Amino acid sequence: MIVSETTLKWGMRFYPPLLLQSIWVRRFKKDFKGIEVKIIKSIVNINFNRSIFGGTIYSAADPVYPVLYYQIMKRKGLNVMVWQKAGAIEFIKPGYQSLYFSVDLSEEEIIEAYNTLQQHGKFVKTYIIEITDKLGAVCSRVESTVYIRKR
Repeated sequence: MIVSETTLKWGMRFYPPLLLQSIWVRRFKKDFKGIEVKIIKSIVNINFNRSIFGGTIYSAADPVYPVLYYQIMKRKGLNVMVWQKAGAIEFIKPGYQSLYFSVDLSEEEIIEAYNTLQQHGKFVKTYIIEITDKLGAVCSRVESTVYIRKR
């Protein structure tokens, strides 16, 4: 389903798996070429050490590339299935305060995915998402492999 950036932002803000972990989509960039996310430290997502639970951090990054690529490819007229094929997370330092990340897709990356889908029917690529604190210090690094297939 094709939706606007604003509609999907609000839909994801109130999607229970994200809402109940205090994961807040701040905004989608124009034409779904990016997203900004905040992981709000709260009583529902802290671990024994009083830092943000690693599962919450990973949950925030998990849907990002599939959501972006799905909306972009649907707008280009492709009927696709998109999901995260693989993922890994590296914890660099504890997140003792709210965390942030931003993802941007370049026009070249979008063209590469589109052309690969047209030629081969599927596209697989791995991206790195760096999750930082308010001061910009990297707390976690998520490796996200997106899989797109034409229906």
